[in-house]
Amino acid sequence: MIGKAGLILLMLWGCTLCGSQTSMQKSPQGTLDFGFVPSGVYETHAYFEPGPIGILFHMVHAFLHVVQPNPFPHDLVTKLAQQKLREVKQDYQKPENIVLTLQAIYYEIGFIVCASLGVLFVLFMPLVGLCFCMCRCCDNCGGEMHQRQKKNADCRRGCFVTLLFVTSLIISAGVLCAYSANQNLSTQLKGVRKLVNSNFRDLKTFVNDTPAQIDYLANQYNTAKYKVISDLDNIGPLLGSRICAQLGKEIIPALDGALSLAGAMRETKEALENMSVSREVLQEATNSLQVNLINEQVRLSNTLNDPACSAPGVSSTCSDIRRTLSQLSINANYSALPNVDTELANVKNVLKTDLSNIVQKGYSTFNDTPDLIKNQTKNIVADIKSILDDIGSNITSFSKQIPLQDTLANFTLYLSQSQSYVEDYYPVIDQYDFYRWMGCIIVCCMVVLIIAFNFLGLLCGTCGYDKHASPTTRGCISNTGGNLLMAGVGFSFLFSWVLMLIVMIAFVVGGNVEKLVCEPFESRALFKVLDTPYLINPYWKNFLPGFLYQNPEIDLTFEKLYSNCKENKGIYTALQLDNIFNISEYLNTSMYTKDVVDVFEFVNVNLSDMVLLDAKAKQNLLNFTNTGIVSINYDAYLAEINKGVTKVDLLSFANNLEAQADKLPKGALENALKGHASSIRFIHGQQVVPLEQAMSTLNQSIRFLQRTTSDLPNKVNNVISAIDAAQNLITNNASLIITLETKKYMEVMIGYFKQYLNWVKNSMMMEVAACKPVANIVDTVEIVTCSFVVDSLNTFWFGLGCCTVFLIPSIIISVKLAKFFRRMDSEDVYDDIETIPMKTMEIGNNGYHNERLHGIPNPVMTSIPSYDTMTRFPRASAPPRQAEWGD
Repeated sequence: MIGKAGLILLMLWGCTLCGSQTSMQKSPQGTLDFGFVPSGVYETHAYFEPGPIGILFHMVHAFLHVVQPNPFPHDLVTKLAQQKLREVKQDYQKPENIVLTLQAIYYEIGFIVCASLGVLFVLFMPLVGLCFCMCRCCDNCGGEMHQRQKKNADCRRGCFVTLLFVTSLIISAGVLCAYSANQNLSTQLKGVRKLVNSNFRDLKTFVNDTPAQIDYLANQYNTAKYKVISDLDNIGPLLGSRICAQLGKEIIPALDGALSLAGAMRETKEALENMSVSREVLQEATNSLQVNLINEQVRLSNTLNDPACSAPGVSSTCSDIRRTLSQLSINANYSALPNVDTELANVKNVLKTDLSNIVQKGYSTFNDTPDLIKNQTKNIVADIKSILDDIGSNITSFSKQIPLQDTLANFTLYLSQSQSYVEDYYPVIDQYDFYRWMGCIIVCCMVVLIIAFNFLGLLCGTCGYDKHASPTTRGCISNTGGNLLMAGVGFSFLFSWVLMLIVMIAFVVGGNVEKLVCEPFESRALFKVLDTPYLINPYWKNFLPGFLYQNPEIDLTFEKLYSNCKENKGIYTALQLDNIFNISEYLNTSMYTKDVVDVFEFVNVNLSDMVLLDAKAKQNLLNFTNTGIVSINYDAYLAEINKGVTKVDLLSFANNLEAQADKLPKGALENALKGHASSIRFIHGQQVVPLEQAMSTLNQSIRFLQRTTSDLPNKVNNVISAIDAAQNLITNNASLIITLETKKYMEVMIGYFKQYLNWVKNSMMMEVAACKPVANIVDTVEIVTCSFVVDSLNTFWFGLGCCTVFLIPSIIISVKLAKFFRRMDSEDVYDDIETIPMKTMEIGNNGYHNERLHGIPNPVMTSIPSYDTMTRFPRASAPPRQAEWGD
C-alpha cells in the first residue's frame, strides 16, 4: 500500500506541475528542443539463455507437446478458477460440473494415461520382483543352475551383451540428464540472489530518478519562457515583418509603379534629347550628302558626253549609264520633321521634382514599420514578461507544496525492508536446496549402482568368458560377472518402483506447471485468464482498476500493464492514471491564456502618420502626362526613317557602274568611269553609313517614346489610384491587419507553451517513471519458476524416467545373459553315446543332478558304460531334444 500511495502521489505531483502551464493553440511555427528526460540505467536483463542444457529442455518440451498437444484451455481454467476463488460448494452431479470434469479429463488425458502407467509400474514392479525371486528360489525363471547347450549359444550371448550394453548406455544417458538438471537447478538458484538484488536496485533507481525527472520537466519551462522572451525582444522584426508582408501586398506594387514612372521620366528626357540631336544631325548630313551626289552626277554626266561614247559598241553602254544618273539623290527629307524642343523643356521642368527620392522616402517609411511596432509595444512586452515570471513562480510554489521527498523516503524504506526480508530467506533457500540436491544425488546414485553392476558384470563376464570351458567349469571372473548382473537385477527390482514413483509425481507436477503456467505466460494466455471479467472478484469487471482505484469499469488489465511496462512506458500510461489524474484537465490554464490574450488586445500600432506619396509627387506625375510627349507625330519620323538615305544603294550603283566600265575598250573612258565608281563608294562610306547609324538611334528613341506615351494618362492614373488605395489601407484598414497578425503572433507565443505542455504530457506518459522494473519483476519470477525450477524439474524426471523405463529390458537381458557367465552345477549330455561323446565326470540324472553332491545313487549311471569321457571328450555336450529348441 505504501508503494501504491507513493506512485499515486508521484502522478499527482506531475499533474499539478503540468497544471501550472498555459493551455495552448497549435503552434504554427518554431519547434523547441527540450532535450531528453534523464533516466536511470536499469541493471536487470530479464532474459535467460540456458546454454547447452537448453537442448534437453527442448526435448522435454517436445515430449510434453506429444503428451499434451491440446491448446491452453482458457474457458476451462476460467470456470474452474471462478468456482475455487468464490469458494462455493459445488454439486458435482450437476450437468455443467460433469461437463467441466469431462473437459478436464480430455485435456489431461495424456498426463492421466502416463500417470496410470506409472501407477501400474509402481504397483506391479515390487510384486513382479517378489514373484520372480520366489520363482528362482524354486529353480524356475532361470534359477536352476543348469544350462542347456544350444547351437546358437554364442550368437545369443553376443546379442544379449550388445543389447545390455546399449540399454545400459541409454540408462547412463538418462542418469546424466537427470544429474545435469539437478546441477543446473542448484547453479541457477545460486544466481537468484544476484537477480533479485538487481531488481531491488532497479526499483530504487526507479524511485530515486523520478524526482529528478519531474524537476527536469519543471526546469524545461525556462526553455519555452526564454524562447517567448526572445520573440518578445524581437517583436519589431517578427510582428512588423508579418504586418509589412500583409500591407506590402498593396503598398509595394503601388510604390513600384510610382518608381517605375520616375524612371520612365528620366528615360523619356534622354530619348527626347537623342531625338532632337539626331534630327539636327540628319538634316545637316542629308544636305551635305545631296550636294556631293549632285556634284558626282554632274561629273559623271560630263564623262558620258565625251566623244568616245559615240563610238560603235560603246554608245549603248553610255546610254544605259546615262539613264541611271537620276538615282544619285537623297530619298528622305528630315528638314520637314517637327522639332521636340518644347516637349523636352517640359519634361525637364517636370524632372526638377525628384520623384524617385520621394518614392524612396515612401519605401523607407514603410520599412520602418518594425521599429514603429517595437516602440509602441514596449509596455505590452513588459507586461507579458511579468506574466511569464508569475507562471514560473507558480511552478516553484507547486513543487514546494508536494511532500514528494517524504513519500519517496517511505517507499525507499519499504523497499529496503522488503529486500532485507527476502535476504533473510537466502540461507533457508540454500539449506533446502542442499537437501533437494542431496536427495536427487541419492536417487541418481540408485541408478548409478544398477549401471555399475551392469557394466561390471559385462566387463567381468566378457573378459572372463572362455569359450573352451563348459558351463560347469567357467572361471571365477566370468561367474562374478554373472553374479554382478543378477545383483543389478535385484537392485533394479528394489529401486525401480521408487524411481517411478518419483518420476510420476515430478511428471504430473512439472508437466502441468509447464503446460498451464509457463507456456500460457509466454503466449500471454495466462494474462487473459487473469483479465477475465468478474473472475477474482464477482463484483468487479476488471480486478486491477477495482483494487487500485475502486473503479472496476476502467479498461486496465494485467496484460496491458505488463505490455506497457515491457515497452518501458511511463507508469502514468501503464496504470492509466488519466482515469484519476487526467493530465488534459490539469493542463487547463485558461487564466494564463486569458491574461496573455488580454495583454495582446491592447496592442494598438498607429500607422496613420505613414505617407507613401505626397500631393506634390502626385501632381508631378500628372504634369508628366501634360508635357506634350503624347502628341508628338512619331509616325512622321518613322516614315522618313523607313525611306532610306538615298534612292538607290550607292554600293550597288558603284558596282554596276564598274561592271559597265569593264564592257568598254581599254582606255581613258573606262578609267574615268571606274574613278566615278570609287568616288561613289567613298561618299557611301563617309556619309551614308553615319547617317544610317543616326537613323537607328533616332528609331530607338522614337520606339521607346511610343511605348512610354502609349496610354500614358491611364498608366499615371492607375499608379495614383494604387497609391491612394494603399494609403487608404494604411489609414483606415491597417488596424484590422495589425489585429489579425498580432493574433497570429500571439498564437506563436502560446504555441511555445503548447509545445512545452505536450512535451510534458508525452514525457509523463512515456519517459517519467518508466516502469520497466515492474515487467522485469514479473519476468524474473517467470525465469526463476519456469526456466530455473520447472525446466530443471522436467528434465530431471525425463532423464530419470528414461532410466526407470529401460530398467525393464535391463532386468530381462541381465537374467538371460547371467546364464552365459555364471558357473553351472550341471549341463546337458548327449543322448547318442555311440556317435557323440559325452562327459561323465559329474554326470547326474541325464545331466540334471549330481549324485556326488546329493549322495544319491544314480540308476541311470549303472546302465552307462564306465569309461573316461573327460579324457576323450573334454567338452562333451549334446544338442537338446527337438521340443527343447525353443527353450
